[in-house]
Amino acid sequence: MAPETSLQPWREDVRPEWIDYNGHLSEAYYVLVFGHATDAVMFGLGIDPPVTGTSLYTVEAHVRYLDQVLPGARLEVRTSVIGVTAKLLWLWHEMWSDGRLRATEEVLTVHVDAGAGRSSPFPDELRWRLEALRVPVPEHASRRIAPG
Repeated sequence: MAPETSLQPWREDVRPEWIDYNGHLSEAYYVLVFGHATDAVMFGLGIDPPVTGTSLYTVEAHVRYLDQVLPGARLEVRTSVIGVTAKLLWLWHEMWSDGRLRATEEVLTVHVDAGAGRSSPFPDELRWRLEALRVPVPEHASRRIAPG
Protein backbone atom coordinates (compact mmCIF):
# COMPACT_ATOMS: atom_id res chain seq x y z
CA MET A 1 0.00 0.00 0.00
CA ALA A 2 1.40 3.39 -0.98
CA PRO A 3 1.83 6.04 1.72
CA GLU A 4 -0.59 8.97 1.93
CA THR A 5 0.31 12.15 0.07
CA SER A 6 -1.55 14.34 2.60
CA LEU A 7 -2.35 14.01 6.28
CA GLN A 8 -5.77 12.51 6.84
CA PRO A 9 -7.83 13.39 9.92
CA TRP A 10 -7.96 10.81 12.71
CA ARG A 11 -11.46 9.99 13.96
CA GLU A 12 -12.31 8.21 17.17
CA ASP A 13 -15.34 7.86 19.45
CA VAL A 14 -15.10 8.65 23.16
CA ARG A 15 -15.40 5.43 25.16
CA PRO A 16 -17.47 5.30 28.38
CA GLU A 17 -14.41 4.33 30.46
CA TRP A 18 -12.69 7.58 29.38
CA ILE A 19 -15.24 9.72 31.23
CA ASP A 20 -14.10 11.04 34.61
CA TYR A 21 -15.94 11.95 37.83
CA ASN A 22 -16.79 15.38 36.34
CA GLY A 23 -18.78 13.76 33.54
CA HIS A 24 -16.40 14.64 30.69
CA LEU A 25 -13.32 13.27 28.94
CA SER A 26 -10.48 12.77 31.42
CA GLU A 27 -7.30 14.67 30.57
CA ALA A 28 -5.22 11.53 29.98
CA TYR A 29 -7.51 10.46 27.15
CA TYR A 30 -6.97 13.67 25.20
CA VAL A 31 -3.30 12.64 25.10
CA LEU A 32 -4.22 9.06 24.15
CA VAL A 33 -6.32 10.25 21.20
CA PHE A 34 -3.56 12.67 20.11
CA GLY A 35 -1.13 9.73 20.31
CA HIS A 36 -3.39 7.69 18.04
CA ALA A 37 -3.41 10.63 15.60
CA THR A 38 0.40 10.76 15.65
CA ASP A 39 0.50 7.01 14.96
CA ALA A 40 -1.88 7.49 12.03
CA VAL A 41 0.42 10.18 10.61
CA MET A 42 3.43 7.92 11.03
CA PHE A 43 1.80 4.98 9.26
CA GLY A 44 0.30 7.27 6.59
CA LEU A 45 3.81 8.47 5.80
CA GLY A 46 4.97 4.89 5.33
CA ILE A 47 6.88 4.63 8.62
CA ASP A 48 5.99 1.16 9.86
CA PRO A 49 8.37 -0.14 12.57
CA PRO A 50 8.06 -3.88 11.78
CA VAL A 51 8.49 -3.21 8.05
CA THR A 52 10.82 -0.20 7.81
CA GLY A 53 12.74 -0.67 11.06
CA THR A 54 12.09 3.01 11.81
CA SER A 55 9.66 4.85 14.02
CA LEU A 56 8.75 8.26 15.40
CA TYR A 57 9.38 8.86 19.11
CA THR A 58 7.75 11.78 20.88
CA VAL A 59 10.36 13.94 22.61
CA GLU A 60 8.14 16.84 23.71
CA ALA A 61 4.46 17.71 23.71
CA HIS A 62 2.25 20.56 24.87
CA VAL A 63 -1.51 20.13 25.24
CA ARG A 64 -4.05 22.93 25.53
CA TYR A 65 -7.43 21.87 26.93
CA LEU A 66 -9.86 24.37 25.44
CA ASP A 67 -13.31 22.85 25.97
CA GLN A 68 -14.77 19.78 27.59
CA VAL A 69 -15.66 16.68 25.62
CA LEU A 70 -18.83 14.91 26.69
CA PRO A 71 -19.68 11.19 26.76
CA GLY A 72 -20.32 9.61 23.37
CA ALA A 73 -18.65 12.39 21.39
CA ARG A 74 -17.11 11.75 18.00
CA LEU A 75 -13.61 13.23 17.88
CA GLU A 76 -11.71 14.35 14.82
CA VAL A 77 -8.03 15.24 15.06
CA ARG A 78 -6.71 17.38 12.21
CA THR A 79 -2.95 17.35 11.93
CA SER A 80 -0.53 19.72 10.23
CA VAL A 81 3.21 19.56 9.71
CA ILE A 82 4.61 22.80 11.13
CA GLY A 83 8.29 21.95 10.97
CA VAL A 84 10.77 19.38 9.76
CA THR A 85 14.55 18.95 9.98
CA ALA A 86 16.81 16.07 9.01
CA LYS A 87 15.60 14.03 12.00
CA LEU A 88 12.74 15.95 13.64
CA LEU A 89 9.06 16.27 12.77
CA TRP A 90 7.02 19.00 14.46
CA LEU A 91 3.25 18.40 14.36
CA TRP A 92 0.21 20.46 15.32
CA HIS A 93 -2.92 18.49 16.26
CA GLU A 94 -6.36 20.06 16.64
CA MET A 95 -9.11 18.01 18.31
CA TRP A 96 -12.58 18.89 17.05
CA SER A 97 -16.01 17.64 18.14
CA ASP A 98 -19.45 18.90 17.14
CA GLY A 99 -17.89 21.66 15.05
CA ARG A 100 -15.88 23.10 17.97
CA LEU A 101 -12.16 23.08 18.70
CA ARG A 102 -11.75 21.19 22.00
CA ALA A 103 -7.96 20.87 22.39
CA THR A 104 -4.65 21.23 20.62
CA GLU A 105 -1.38 19.38 20.94
CA GLU A 106 1.97 20.53 19.67
CA VAL A 107 4.28 17.53 19.43
CA LEU A 108 7.92 17.20 18.50
CA THR A 109 8.95 13.76 17.27
CA VAL A 110 12.29 12.30 16.31
CA HIS A 111 12.84 9.77 13.53
CA VAL A 112 14.46 6.67 15.04
CA ASP A 113 16.26 3.64 13.70
CA ALA A 114 14.47 1.13 15.93
CA GLY A 115 17.20 -1.51 15.58
CA ALA A 116 19.95 0.86 16.66
CA GLY A 117 17.72 2.60 19.21
CA ARG A 118 18.83 6.07 18.21
CA SER A 119 17.82 8.95 15.99
CA SER A 120 18.37 8.74 12.26
CA PRO A 121 17.75 11.08 9.32
CA PHE A 122 14.53 10.81 7.37
CA PRO A 123 15.02 9.28 3.94
CA ASP A 124 15.37 12.14 1.44
CA GLU A 125 12.09 11.38 -0.37
CA LEU A 126 10.15 11.35 2.90
CA ARG A 127 11.74 14.60 4.09
CA TRP A 128 10.84 16.27 0.79
CA ARG A 129 7.22 15.07 1.18
CA LEU A 130 7.13 16.41 4.73
CA GLU A 131 8.56 19.76 3.67
CA ALA A 132 5.89 19.98 0.97
CA LEU A 133 3.18 19.42 3.61
CA ARG A 134 4.51 22.11 5.95
CA VAL A 135 2.20 24.98 6.85
CA PRO A 136 2.89 28.18 8.82
CA VAL A 137 3.32 27.73 12.56
CA PRO A 138 0.00 28.42 14.33
CA GLU A 139 -0.25 31.43 16.63
CA HIS A 140 -0.54 29.28 19.76
CA ALA A 141 2.45 27.03 19.04
CA SER A 142 5.67 27.40 21.02
CA ARG A 143 4.05 29.16 23.93
CA ARG A 144 5.05 28.55 27.49
CA ILE A 145 2.80 28.02 30.48
CA ALA A 146 2.45 31.19 32.52
CA PRO A 147 -0.21 32.54 34.87
CA GLY A 148 -2.61 35.10 33.46
